[in-house]
Amino acid sequence: MVRTVGVEEELLLVDEDSGEARALSSAVLAIAEKDTAGESPFEEELHRQQLEFSTQPCADIEELADAVRRWRARAVRHAADAGASVVALATSPLPVSPKIGTGERYRWMAERFGLTAQEQLTCGCHVHVSVDSDEEGVAVLDRIRCWLPVLLALSANSPFWQGQDSRYSSYRSQVWGRWPSAGPVDVHGSAEAYHAGVRSLVDTGVLRDEGMVYFDARLSHRYPTVEVRVADVCLDPADTVLLATLVRGLVETAARQWRAGEAPPGAGTSLLRAASWQAGRSGLEGRLVHPLTWRPEPAPEVLRALLDHVRDALEDSGDLEAAEEALSTVVRRGNGAQVQRETLARTGSLRDTVAACVRITAG
Repeated sequence: MVRTVGVEEELLLVDEDSGEARALSSAVLAIAEKDTAGESPFEEELHRQQLEFSTQPCADIEELADAVRRWRARAVRHAADAGASVVALATSPLPVSPKIGTGERYRWMAERFGLTAQEQLTCGCHVHVSVDSDEEGVAVLDRIRCWLPVLLALSANSPFWQGQDSRYSSYRSQVWGRWPSAGPVDVHGSAEAYHAGVRSLVDTGVLRDEGMVYFDARLSHRYPTVEVRVADVCLDPADTVLLATLVRGLVETAARQWRAGEAPPGAGTSLLRAASWQAGRSGLEGRLVHPLTWRPEPAPEVLRALLDHVRDALEDSGDLEAAEEALSTVVRRGNGAQVQRETLARTGSLRDTVAACVRITAG
């Protein structure tokens, strides 16, 4: 049976004319609530310049692609009704003064984490893939961890920060890493050990609750899924679909390895941190740390290694040909960070860069 997959995308709300981020999430959510029959897929985020939507779990990737495009289009419409635009950028290219939401949870985070929380105006993409049990889910987490930096490089879409080129392809990953529970983690070994580790983190009092366990990949505390959280939100919706396809392939491949008795790779967390830093720095330009050799290799070769790693799973789900084509497109066209920098080089304007990305966001 094919595993279901769903995504959560965080989007920026920006001024239609200036491209600057605008704190209009409450207005947009109120419009969405009136418009949506049944439960709205839109939610508030930590900052009022953000809007999040979640798709339903899908067994068919084309169904997921339709959902991503549909909810992005709906977000565009709701934002327009509130006098704004939405754009799938992981950081604001233009200077911004982030405004934290008014909910009690967000007020607690602002008080507890100070400037770290204030500066967290970043947008990610979270991919959920179904698992049969927590034991299977933890076995998957232990076996996909070395591939997560490659997903970060593929999705990198945040080169600019407060009006400057950060020199990173994913500066979001640098900002996000300031949370005390963020990033790669050790091999867990069992569901019991995973849950004990999470309880220990929460019991320190540093985190409010399990929802603040911001591992690059974790067991969802709400759904029977593995939740991969390492990626920037993708500029092009086609890249979101590719990301989800590859994550599902990784989960299925890891589950098969576990059932076959294959041990997880033994790479230490320090190696994973270095690989993640390199992925956030260079994206698809230059070299990435290869997850099988732990040596720098050209990014296209590392992407090919990822595709080869999940090839059997993608072939069995019927997604291999589409994934190969989509991956070739990204290598040729570039990820969101490359598109942003190329647009700035062509137009000379961050405002025009945002406007171009607004158009790409809708697909």
